[in-house]
Amino acid sequence: MASNPERRAALVDAGVEVLAREGARGLTFRAVDAAAGVPVGTASNYFTGRGDLLRQIDTRLHVRLAPDPSVLAELTARPKDRALVTAFMQDLMTRATHDRTGYLALLEMRLEATRRPELRESFTKSLRGDLEEGMEFHRDMGLPGGDETVVVLYLAMLGLILEHLTLPGVLEGVLPGVGVPEGLVERVVGVVVGEG
Repeated sequence: MASNPERRAALVDAGVEVLAREGARGLTFRAVDAAAGVPVGTASNYFTGRGDLLRQIDTRLHVRLAPDPSVLAELTARPKDRALVTAFMQDLMTRATHDRTGYLALLEMRLEATRRPELRESFTKSLRGDLEEGMEFHRDMGLPGGDETVVVLYLAMLGLILEHLTLPGVLEGVLPGVGVPEGLVERVVGVVVGEG
């Protein structure tokens, strides 16, 4: 198994691109090699199989889609109120929009996890860990609402991101005078956290 970390990272990022563009069925080593611009057979030297590649894509997506530490530092210095919760959700939407490919790959990973029990187990553990980390962060920050607030925000934002990245026309003008996605993010937080 080859051990060039830079090449491995490039292959994993190429896998993200292929997954987002062609779906899990199109995620082959040959397609990853082509997307990375490397000779045919290179990916097979770096991954033990498709499941290994998918697990490494999962790990890479958590890095790619994580909050920027400088943005996080700026946000955590603000008052701990609904406006801050809105700012966190706006940051999430901004990250989803700026790395549309990464979020689409994440959605494809969800679909593939329904077909592959071994991926389902690791991916469920990964996403559940993210959710629990978000709940702990919310509590530690002293933000309004509790664990239920975080879970409902998670579900609402997941739906909003899904629509915005895949079929944005569904949401355009659905609430007159409410911008997509920023205005909808504000509405989601207002409904879940409360207007107070």
